[in-house]
Amino acid sequence: MGINSANKTINVDQIDCDGTIKVTLSLSASPNISSHPTDIVLILDRSGSMSGRPLTNMKAGAKKFIDIIDEATDSTLDGEIGLGSRIGIVSFADTATKNTQLITSVSELKDAVNSLSAGGFTNHADAFTKAIELFDPASMNQKVMVMFTDGKTTVGAPPAPIAAAARAAGIVIYCIGLTGSDGIDISVLNDWATDPDDSHVVVTPDDAELEELFENLANNISKPGATGIVIDEVIHSDFSIVHVQDPTKGTINKINSSTLQWKIDKLGVTNHETASLEFIIKHNNTIPGVKMINQSIQYHDKEDNKVIFPEPKVNVTCGIVTHPEPCPMPVKVEIEGCKDSIIYDVGDVYLESLGRILQLNINLKNVCPHKRIALAVILDEVDKHGVECQRGVKIMTVPAHNAPTCRDVLVKCIKFVLPEDLDSACGGATSICSTRNFKVRVIAHPIDSDFECCNIVI
Repeated sequence: MGINSANKTINVDQIDCDGTIKVTLSLSASPNISSHPTDIVLILDRSGSMSGRPLTNMKAGAKKFIDIIDEATDSTLDGEIGLGSRIGIVSFADTATKNTQLITSVSELKDAVNSLSAGGFTNHADAFTKAIELFDPASMNQKVMVMFTDGKTTVGAPPAPIAAAARAAGIVIYCIGLTGSDGIDISVLNDWATDPDDSHVVVTPDDAELEELFENLANNISKPGATGIVIDEVIHSDFSIVHVQDPTKGTINKINSSTLQWKIDKLGVTNHETASLEFIIKHNNTIPGVKMINQSIQYHDKEDNKVIFPEPKVNVTCGIVTHPEPCPMPVKVEIEGCKDSIIYDVGDVYLESLGRILQLNINLKNVCPHKRIALAVILDEVDKHGVECQRGVKIMTVPAHNAPTCRDVLVKCIKFVLPEDLDSACGGATSICSTRNFKVRVIAHPIDSDFECCNIVI
């Protein structure tokens, strides 16, 4: 069955400006259907929310799926599914209907799909029950369900126990979800589908993609698993890769902070297999907004399986950033020709950085617009006896911001110059590179307010 599922997911949909995200890539593959006959039940949602274009696109996808299986089984599009494989159709709304048994006639299957009309509520439990009834427990064929739905369960028994019983009986369950007008709970689809969830559940908000999703699933059935898999992953330039776990199959190579290459020798060649890879990325920009995780992701294997990974996005929220102490402006110096030495006057330099420099960043929480902040930072050094020695005070005004709501304000690069002070009377360091301990105290207060003294008339 080739690569029959490919997915890419992230564990959060919103992060702070310097937040991290866990990214999961997953694949599942199965042997060639021509040598491993398979019984497939398409379970199709025809509830009221499917009216119009969603139903039309779902029908097109289901019929494309049937054609691909037809050709895959006997290398010809002859209207008959061959070599022992079969397809059945179950549709559901208030209740489920066995529109066909497991059959090989392409025309009968397409007629069943074409006859579907939308209306009613959504009964997933009955849909799973009717689909299970189509399978012959004594058959040696591999058993697969493809559940398509666009909404939550609104009538009938809880479907999760029935789906669990199907999986326990050896049935592989895939879920295709459309984010329809009734909404959809991805965690529920994950609960129904065969593990791992990432390689057995695909959700799209666009019904125009349904035909492509059905086609991708069926297209790979003709392939004998997959060999020589190479996945090249390049993340967006606003992120960097900070940690990579070993994949469940294959090897991973972190080429640089934005690029990974995942290689798998073979997957699904002799039986149904899955593989997954997890890695952590960190946002490294100061600009907020909804951002793509990927710059690109490319898949290759020796069987030319066609694989399309989803493109997840994350909403990045950043507070206001201010720099009260900018770095000194650099002086440009050019050396021309083959001179061995050069004398250059860089001008006056103030002696502000003698010894070590301690640089602090402070995040002021919930600063409202148009309000300046008075900020004081007090630095003490603590000697080995616990005695605190004053090392400096910085007092500054944090400019007001113009964001529409109260935001966090990140004050960066507050510098304290710390001379080695080895002979300090308050127990300074004993050597230049010894450990030093400090205490920082921060006082912050709004400067601008609407306070006014009461007008008192005597």
